[in-house]
Parts: sequence; C-alpha cells; structure tokens
Amino acid sequence: MRGVCDFTDFFVIASGRNVRQTKAIYDEVAGVLKKEHGILPRSSAGATEATWIVADYLDVVLHLFTPETRGFYRLEDLWSDVPSVELVVATA
Repeated sequence: MRGVCDFTDFFVIASGRNVRQTKAIYDEVAGVLKKEHGILPRSSAGATEATWIVADYLDVVLHLFTPETRGFYRLEDLWSDVPSVELVVATA
C-alpha cells in the first residue's frame, strides 16, 4: 500500500472457511499481537458478525473474510495497482 495510500503501509487479506473460523483467526492474531508484542488495534469492526473483520494496526490493516464476503468486496481487484505477495498456509 506504500505509495498508493496514506493511511497504511500494508493490507493483510485472509479468509476463514466460515464465520466461526474467521472469528477464531482474528482472536488468535489479536491475542498473539497483544501478548507477545503489546500491540492493540487502533480500531476494529465486524467481529460480532465475523463475515468481514477489519483491524487497524496503523502500519498494517488486517482484513479477514468469509469466502462469500471476500468474493463480493474483491479488495484485491479494488487495489490491483498495488504489488501483492500471496502466501499459502497449509492447514491441518
């Protein structure tokens, strides 16, 4: 996001398989950042519904989606002029 917008350096965009998994991912990320690094989000929204959770960590904005919501909003297309790095995480 650097050079394209002035409110953050990075977007992290990820999906859970459903609302329960999306909320669990958010809880884990937020918990680890708080416990291990003392970092809290400046603001967050969507954790109750858990179809799209956004957490603003200033330099990084975390977006967690269910597959349907991610497909609907298509942030990757909206910000397609920004270089991206795709990471695939193996699940058990």
